[in-house]
Amino acid sequence: MSQAPIELTRMFDLTPLGEDSFVADSPSVVRPRLFGGQVAGQSLRAACLTAGGRPPHSLHAYFIRPGSPDEPLNFDVSRTRDGRSFSTRHVTASQGGKPILELIASFHEPEDGFDWQLGPPSGTPGPDGLPRLVLPSFLRHSVGFDIRVVDPPAADEWPMRHPFWIRADGPVGDDPALHACLVAYLSDLGVVSSARAPGSPRKLATAVTLDHAMWFHRPPRADRWLLFSADPVTNHGARGLARGTLHAADGTLVASIAQEALLRPAS
Repeated sequence: MSQAPIELTRMFDLTPLGEDSFVADSPSVVRPRLFGGQVAGQSLRAACLTAGGRPPHSLHAYFIRPGSPDEPLNFDVSRTRDGRSFSTRHVTASQGGKPILELIASFHEPEDGFDWQLGPPSGTPGPDGLPRLVLPSFLRHSVGFDIRVVDPPAADEWPMRHPFWIRADGPVGDDPALHACLVAYLSDLGVVSSARAPGSPRKLATAVTLDHAMWFHRPPRADRWLLFSADPVTNHGARGLARGTLHAADGTLVASIAQEALLRPAS
């Protein structure tokens, strides 16, 4: 295993503090705040550790405060309900005694049913013929992933555009809960920029995630290619909404996401 996947998966090694409470270290990053996908993924990990092996099927997260690098993260889990088929968990992620994220996750005992899906975006090339994206310093939190952008940004342009292919840059084991948490982590990549209305100015005074929802349709594998596509739905006032999908290389729809972003124009 390469060093990058080891560092990537290590952030999901939560330390128990007591019944349904956990703590994790925050990595050093070249930016003033933590990557939201990291906090959401770690919060889902805390919920998974209390769900008795049931796989997650959805999560809804609200970002309350920016997280600080190099400061431990605490996760407190409330066992809202355990039914015959579903379990519900509420997780509060906090730093310094103040909540930075609230997450509700639902877990579903596998059962038989219909199997139908929408296919991936048409005309998208596969990952093998695309160049690997070189990440700028402020996106070093994504080291550990191999990203192949279908429409690469110019040298003086950022952010990267959807759609893109992504996978962990090496094997990460076979724990299905860890794979779900890794996919939750990467599901926040580039979505804020995709929530912007087409043709809107590149420069914004504020561009941050307000809330993030995710649905796991089928068991994900973060170490195999996923085509991540996100598109804007609406902009009104200072908020924008994007919806997206993650498809496996064989066209299987693995997950869907929706995200609302705060988009304040620059004066």
